[in-house]
Amino acid sequence: MNKKIFIILPYKESLDKNIAGAVSLYVKDTSNYSKYKKQIRIISSEKINEKKFFKNKNYVLDFCNKYKDTRIDIIEIHNRPEYIPLIKKFFPNTKIIIFFHNDPLSMRNSEKINERQYIIDNTFKMIFISHWIQKRFYIGLKNINISKSSIIPHGVIKINSNKLKKKEKNILFVGKLNKSKGYHIFCKVALMFKKYNSKWNFISIGDESRKKIYPAKDSVNELGYLSNKKVLEYYQKSEIAIGNSVWNEPLGRIAIEASSRKCFPIISNIAGFSESKKIAKVLKHNTAKELFDLLKKITANKKFRKKKQDLFYKNNDFDVKILSKEIDFLRSEILNNKKRILISKNRKILHIANFNESSEGRLYYSFAKKLNNGFVKNNHNVEIISDRNFLRSNKFFLRPKLHIEKFNQKVINTLKNFSPDLLLIGHVFNLDKIIFDYCKKNNIKICSWFIDSLSKEFLKDDQNKKFNENLKYVDKCFVTSSPQIFKRHKHFNKLQFIPNPVDISVENLKNFENNSLDFDVFCAVSHGQNRVILKKGKVDVREKLITELNHDLPQIKFSLFGVDGFEPIWGANFYYYLAKSKMALNLSRGVYQKLYSSDRIASLIGNGLLVFIDEKTEFNKLFTKNELIFFKNKYDLMNKIKFYSSNDKIRSRIAKMAYKKYHNHMNNQIISNYILNCVNLIKSKNPYWHNLV
Repeated sequence: MNKKIFIILPYKESLDKNIAGAVSLYVKDTSNYSKYKKQIRIISSEKINEKKFFKNKNYVLDFCNKYKDTRIDIIEIHNRPEYIPLIKKFFPNTKIIIFFHNDPLSMRNSEKINERQYIIDNTFKMIFISHWIQKRFYIGLKNINISKSSIIPHGVIKINSNKLKKKEKNILFVGKLNKSKGYHIFCKVALMFKKYNSKWNFISIGDESRKKIYPAKDSVNELGYLSNKKVLEYYQKSEIAIGNSVWNEPLGRIAIEASSRKCFPIISNIAGFSESKKIAKVLKHNTAKELFDLLKKITANKKFRKKKQDLFYKNNDFDVKILSKEIDFLRSEILNNKKRILISKNRKILHIANFNESSEGRLYYSFAKKLNNGFVKNNHNVEIISDRNFLRSNKFFLRPKLHIEKFNQKVINTLKNFSPDLLLIGHVFNLDKIIFDYCKKNNIKICSWFIDSLSKEFLKDDQNKKFNENLKYVDKCFVTSSPQIFKRHKHFNKLQFIPNPVDISVENLKNFENNSLDFDVFCAVSHGQNRVILKKGKVDVREKLITELNHDLPQIKFSLFGVDGFEPIWGANFYYYLAKSKMALNLSRGVYQKLYSSDRIASLIGNGLLVFIDEKTEFNKLFTKNELIFFKNKYDLMNKIKFYSSNDKIRSRIAKMAYKKYHNHMNNQIISNYILNCVNLIKSKNPYWHNLV
C-alpha cells in the first residue's frame, strides 16, 4: 500500500517560488530531496477555500473535511501548534510531527506549560530548527523527555567553490526592512561608510508593508523582494552579507545561505543567530560603530576577507540533502517501523568516573576505560575527570567539604573550556545542582551509567538516595541490569539497559582455539579492589559453592582466586591465568538480578572461554543455550562442568559462538554510539538488546 505523508503549511504561506517564505522554502527544499517525495502532498492556503473570519481554523477544518476518509500515515504541521487538536480529532490514528520555526512561547496553543505538555503527549516527534527554540519550548516543563525532539535546521545546496571566485564590492542586507531586523543600523552604517569608501555598494533585498525605514539618499540600493534563487545569486557575486537583527531570531538563514556562496556573513549575537558562529562573524554589541569598524577592517584586508570566506564555506555543513535524510529517518520509524543507520557529526564527551589512577594499572580493563575506548574508536572526542582520585588528593582536614567544592569548580571550568555535547557520569554522586543547571542552560546532554546490581537490597541502601538524586537531572541512565525493579519509579523511562562492553584491544584472546590449556575452570572473585576477605558480618554465598565444587570435582583443574584461601588477582595476573583456562564460572555477588552480571563477564566471554552462568540471571534474553551454559543448581553445574571438560569440540564450538555474538553486538563501539543515539546526539542503528528491561 502506498504510504501517504501530508505536510500542512501555515495559513498564507505560499509555494510560489517568487514569494515563498522561510517555512515554505524549508518544506520545498527538504521534500525535493526526500526519498518519500512521491508520497508527499503539501497543503497550502492556495488550495483551500478562502473564508472571511477565523481563517486559520477554517483553513485546517477544510483540510480535515476534504481528507477525512483518506488513510494518511503522517501529518507534518509547520509552525502552527493550534492545528494539532483538530487534526488529532479527525485523524486519531495518524502520527503527527510538529515543526517549530519560531519561538513556541509566542505562538497560539504553545505559550502555556499545559499547552506544550499537550503537544508532547499528542505528537510523534517535535522538530526544532535551532537549539534556542528547543530550549524555549521546554521552559517550565517537568520530567523533560528531550528524546522526543530533534534539531533539524534550514539547509542549502553548496555549489562548487570554483564558481565562487568572481566577487563584486557589494555589502548585502537580506530581510524585512524594519528595526527588528536591524535595518536602521544598516542604513546608518551605509551612510557613514559612503563617506569613508564610496567604492563599496550597500544593497538591501526585502520589503516591509508596515512601518518602513527610509535610508539616506543614495546610501542603499533597495532592490525590494526577490525570489530565493535571485537572493542566492546576489550572495554568490557579493563580498559581505549582514544580518544584524535586534529581535530573537530563531535561526536566521542569512549565515547559512551567504557562507554557502563564500559571502562573508556578519550576524548579531542573539538567540538562534548565535548557533551560526562557525560560519559567520558575530557582533558583540550590534551597534553602528561596531559594525562600521568591522566593515573597515574586512574591506581593507582582502587576504583576511578571503581567508574567512573560505573558512565559513568549509564549516558550512547545513546540507539540505543530509537534513532531508534526517527527516526521512523519522518518517521511516513510522512507515517501516524500523531505524536505519545514519551517523551524524562527531561529538565531544566529558566523562567523569573512577578511572582508578591509584590502582597503577591493575584495572586497565575497567568498564569506564573500555567505554572511553569505544567513544574514541568512533571518532568522538573524550575528556576525562577521575572523581575519586581528585577528591582523595584534595582532602583538607580543617574543611572537610572543601575538596567537594574544588571538585565541582573543576567540573564547571572543564565544561566551560571543553564545551562538550554530553556530560557522562559513572557512579558519581558529588555533583552540585549547579553542574546540572549549567548543562541544561547550555544544551549539554547529561547521561549516567551504573554497573552495580539494581536489586531489592539496593533500594534499601543509602546509595539509592544518591542514585535517585542524579536521576532527577539526567536525560538517560544506563544500567547493566534490568531496570524493572524501578518500573513504578517516576523516572523509570530514563533507565536504559546496556550490557557490559567488550573491547577488542583488551579482550583479544581466543581460548576456544586451544585444547591444551593448563586449567579446566577459571573463577576469580573479590570483595572490593583491596580486600581479600569479607567485612565482618558479611556473607558471600559464592564462597561456599566454589569451595564445594573444588572439593567434589577432584578430576577438574580449577584456577581459583579470591576464595578458599586464594588471594584475588588483578591486572596482567588476572589475564595470565584467564589465558590458561578453557572454561569459567561467572558468579555475581548477592541475590541474582535479571540481566545483571559484573563486568567480569565481558573478560570471560570476550576472550573465548566457555562460560557457566546461573539461569536465574535470565541471560537467555541475551544468549542462547548454544552460546552460554545455564545451570539450575550446584549439582546441575557439576554435571555440566564434567561433560564439557571432556568434550573439547563441543566446548570450543559454543564458546566461539558466544565470543562472536559478544564482539559483534556488544562491543564498546556499539555501546558508546548507542548511548549517544539514545539522547539524539547521533543517529545509529539500535542493537538487538536495546528494548530489554
